[in-house]
Amino acid sequence: MTARRRRVTAAAVGSLCWLFAVGTASAHGGSLAAGGRESLTIPTWLFLSTGGAAVGASFLLASFVTDRSFVERVHSWGTPLVDGGVRIPRLLGRTVGLLGLAAVLVVGFLGPTTPRTNLAILLVWVGWWAGLAMTTYLVGNSWRVLNPLSTLALVLPSLDRDYPERLGAWPSVVGLLALVWLEVVSPLADDARLLATVVLGYSVLTLAGAVVFGRETWFDDVDPVERVFRYYGRVAPVGRRGDGSLHLRLPGIALSERRLVDGADEVAFVVALLWVTTYDGLVTTPGWRDLTTPLVDAGLPAHLLYPLALLAGFALFLGVYRLAVRASTRTAETYLAPDELAERFAPPLLAIAAGYHFAHYLGYFLFLAPALGAATLAPFADPVSVPVYQLPGWFGGVALASVVVGHLLAIWVAHAAAFDLFPSRLQAIRSQYPFVAVMVFYTMTSLWVVSRPEVPLPHL
Repeated sequence: MTARRRRVTAAAVGSLCWLFAVGTASAHGGSLAAGGRESLTIPTWLFLSTGGAAVGASFLLASFVTDRSFVERVHSWGTPLVDGGVRIPRLLGRTVGLLGLAAVLVVGFLGPTTPRTNLAILLVWVGWWAGLAMTTYLVGNSWRVLNPLSTLALVLPSLDRDYPERLGAWPSVVGLLALVWLEVVSPLADDARLLATVVLGYSVLTLAGAVVFGRETWFDDVDPVERVFRYYGRVAPVGRRGDGSLHLRLPGIALSERRLVDGADEVAFVVALLWVTTYDGLVTTPGWRDLTTPLVDAGLPAHLLYPLALLAGFALFLGVYRLAVRASTRTAETYLAPDELAERFAPPLLAIAAGYHFAHYLGYFLFLAPALGAATLAPFADPVSVPVYQLPGWFGGVALASVVVGHLLAIWVAHAAAFDLFPSRLQAIRSQYPFVAVMVFYTMTSLWVVSRPEVPLPHL
């Protein structure tokens, strides 16, 4: 939960160089299961107002929990699972990651050209970006072990050049926006050769960065994919302590920890992650098509439309978040710096991003999981008939519920952070007013996106 009535201001992306390299795009990651979303049969105003009211009501309920010792007991609960230093699972995970990278490259370049039968396409979009990402915030972050590029960087030499501190996490912000833009406008879900080429190029760039600045520095500060999975992992009920041991905790509790987000650059990354999950679904709605058709008809190049929309939306989200922070300093009547409030209230946004990712990709994953299994067993086969799982008619309600649950979790985490930050109970509650207003607005926006039918990406 964080941000006042929209979220905007700053940060630019240098990804226009891809405009000419990609060419005419025909699909993005969701095209494998195009048409998977269907509109609801209940009135739109009813479920939008219901979702917004649920978020508002949850804040009212949370505001009655003013016992600091109770909040601390809830957030300190945990139980150990596995001691640190378990080498066999780590070696197994690294081996699986390396095999996965090899499969994407080999089958991507040499395998069948049909998207739903090519293991590279299915492994990247269904197995990794949908399936593994969901396990990261539902169970725990296994990507740091599975990450094949991090494993390869272990055996490479390092120049250990000093990483410019002024850059901070900004390269990962630029990288995340650029990757999502490329995923949306390019045929990476249709063209296995192009996908393998992009994966190879990203791998070379990442390993070169690890060699120059060191493995730990690159994957901690620069690599956007590593940061996405690390942040999603803080939503999960299984985490890792400083000694390497695994422990069980309540979902989302780790989001209230101090210094989880440190600096304006990391705040911007959290907001960017929140925005791109919305952007990815927004551009395949009839509303987006109807809104942008007059612009394209008036002469705006379609390839320019999408990066401009991506940047404008990110600026909007970040700016509104900053406005909410400043409003919070007034409602709480505090002398705390706005930057400190921004850092403490940014992590709850990760619960919202996770809820929306789950809503957007669960049906996608289930629909194509049989195809992924078949391709794994026969990676170079190109069968005419591809197995898929037909989702039941009631499944759309699961997506709507996951959006609301993500927002409810964010409200509790922000509530706990406020009580940790402010000495006065009244200050803690009043500091959340601007964020709740934006939460209601964002809940209704997210519900609208996931409830709209999916259409082919327009104008490309």
